[in-house]
Amino acid sequence: MEVFRQVTANNLTLKDYPFWKELAMEAYLLENEEILKLDKENFNDVTVLDAEIALKQGRKTGDGRIDILVKYSAEYIGIVELKINEINEFSLRQLEDYIDQKDQILQYDKEYWTENVSPKWVGVLVGTDISNELIDKLIAGYEYNGVPIAGMTIKRFRSSENEIFVISDTFFKFKYMSKDYSKFYFNGQEYNKGRLVNAVIRHFVDNKPETTFSDLKQEFPNSIQGNFGVFDTKAIADGIFQNSGRKRHYINPDEEIKLADETICTCTQWNLENIKAFINRAKQLGLKIEIK
Repeated sequence: MEVFRQVTANNLTLKDYPFWKELAMEAYLLENEEILKLDKENFNDVTVLDAEIALKQGRKTGDGRIDILVKYSAEYIGIVELKINEINEFSLRQLEDYIDQKDQILQYDKEYWTENVSPKWVGVLVGTDISNELIDKLIAGYEYNGVPIAGMTIKRFRSSENEIFVISDTFFKFKYMSKDYSKFYFNGQEYNKGRLVNAVIRHFVDNKPETTFSDLKQEFPNSIQGNFGVFDTKAIADGIFQNSGRKRHYINPDEEIKLADETICTCTQWNLENIKAFINRAKQLGLKIEIK
């Protein structure tokens, strides 16, 4: 059976523009890592760590290769398995083989994880289609040896003006509990860890517009977050991204915060331990944060 698909949006006619090879899909995701976001809580801030990682005995049938390795904030490492066609039970078994080798992955490059807490893990299957059996399993909240698994379909389209559009659907049910410190309410709004920090710092500065960079460092010292500090100057945050290719701060214009003498960017790298330290400091300063 042939399927002819057209999508019309805002009077634009879009036609299928499939990825011809798996490497083309991989290259697209490496350049557009935000597509690999899985939800609005723990799996929202995503950074690609590496691609094409060879694993000795990575499969039960022999050696293997991880397509993409990502980091979600400073809490999770994600193993991403790509398929140019349908993801299904066979794809799931392959991903599970790689999850079994997660200790080997950390030995491959010590720079993958430099946090002072051990990483949690998540598996991500990405294809152009997904079997009904796999959908049922994933939306029920499937885990393999304690590692949650997500599925994602990606479809690419092209307009008559050669504009590229991508539609993605994610199948993932993560069992959040209060001890995850995953959802926070501040000033009537819900945030994840990184966005909470951005909102609190912004609120603090808005109420004290005379605050300088030095003043803010005294109120929220680097030791709260650890490796990168709670925030840094826009120039330094941009430099980290340009030099490493890994975004460690919220650097978009609408995410920046202007101080009396500097423009700053807050850190995206938060886990269970350092977010507790940040919340404790915020409470000491009279800022009310509710944990859900």
